Amino acid sequence: MKLTPRLALLLTTAPLLWAGNAVVGRLMAGEVPPLTLNLMRWALTALILLPLAWRALRPWSRIAVRWRYLAVLGLLGVGLYNSLQYLALVTSSPMNVTLVAASMPVWMLAVGALFFGERPTRRQLAGAAIGGIGVLVVIARGSLATLAAVRLVPGDIYILIATIGWAFYSWLLARPPAHMRGEARPRPEDGWDWAGLLLVQTLFGLVAASAFTVGEQALGAAPIHWTGWTVAALLYVSLGASILAYRAWGLGVAEGGPALASFFNNLTPLFAAVLSAAVLGEAPQPYHAVAFALIVGGIAVSAWRPRASSGP
Repeated sequence: MKLTPRLALLLTTAPLLWAGNAVVGRLMAGEVPPLTLNLMRWALTALILLPLAWRALRPWSRIAVRWRYLAVLGLLGVGLYNSLQYLALVTSSPMNVTLVAASMPVWMLAVGALFFGERPTRRQLAGAAIGGIGVLVVIARGSLATLAAVRLVPGDIYILIATIGWAFYSWLLARPPAHMRGEARPRPEDGWDWAGLLLVQTLFGLVAASAFTVGEQALGAAPIHWTGWTVAALLYVSLGASILAYRAWGLGVAEGGPALASFFNNLTPLFAAVLSAAVLGEAPQPYHAVAFALIVGGIAVSAWRPRASSGP
C-alpha cells in the first residue's frame, strides 16, 4: 500500500490525540477523580454522537439480539481500558503509560494463541519476547535493582491490565459472532457506520463506567475541582481523543491496513514524550529510549516478511 500524504496524516492524527489524552489525564489527576473523569468523558462523547448516530438505536431489536457481544465490547473498550488508563496516570507518567500500551502486539499474540486458536510464528514469538523486555524496562525504570526488588508503581500495573483487556477487545472486533458478520451485520444505511457502532459501544460502556464511578465515590474520592481548564480537558478527551481520533484511525486502517497502522500507533509514546516535556516538564529518561527501541524492534521482527526471491 502506497503511503500517501492523506494516509500519513490520518495515521498520525490518532496517536497525537491519544498522546494528548495521556497528558490531559495526568494534568487532571487531583482535579477530577480518574474513574469519574472516564465516566464524564464518555457521557459527553455519547451526547456528541447522538445527532450523528441516533438511527443505530432504532429499532432496539437490532441491539437486543446482539447485546451480550456489544456489552462486552463496551465493558472492555470504554469501561475497563479507559478507566484503568486514567487511574494509571495518577501514579505513572504519560510516557510510561503509553510505552506499556505500545506493547499491545505482544498481548495480541498471547490472547490470540490462548483464546482464539491463532498460532503465532517463531518470528512473532521472537518479536513478542523483545517487546516484553521493553515493557520490563519501563516497569523497572531501567534498573535491575528495582526489578529485583519488585517495587512497582501501581499505574504500571493498571495500564498493563488495561492493555491485555484491549487485546481481548481487538480480537472480539476481528472475530465477531455470526450476527455481526456478512449479511447478518446491520447495514451502514441503517445507522451502523463507525459513529453508530461507537455510540452503541459507548452506551454499554457507560453502564460499567458508572458502576466504577459509584465505587470510587463510595470510597471517598475527592470532589471535582471545576475550572475553565477542567471544561476544556473534558471537551478535548471527548471530541478529540475519542471521536476525532477514532474516526481518523478507522479511516487510516481501512485505507492502509492494520499492519501499516500498527507502526504508526507506536508514535504515541514519542508524542507523549514531547508533550510531557512541553506541558508537564517531565523529560524522557534514557530507559524510555531503550524501552521504545525494544518495543518497536519487537513489532518489526514480528511483522517482517522476507521478500520472495525473483530468481538468479
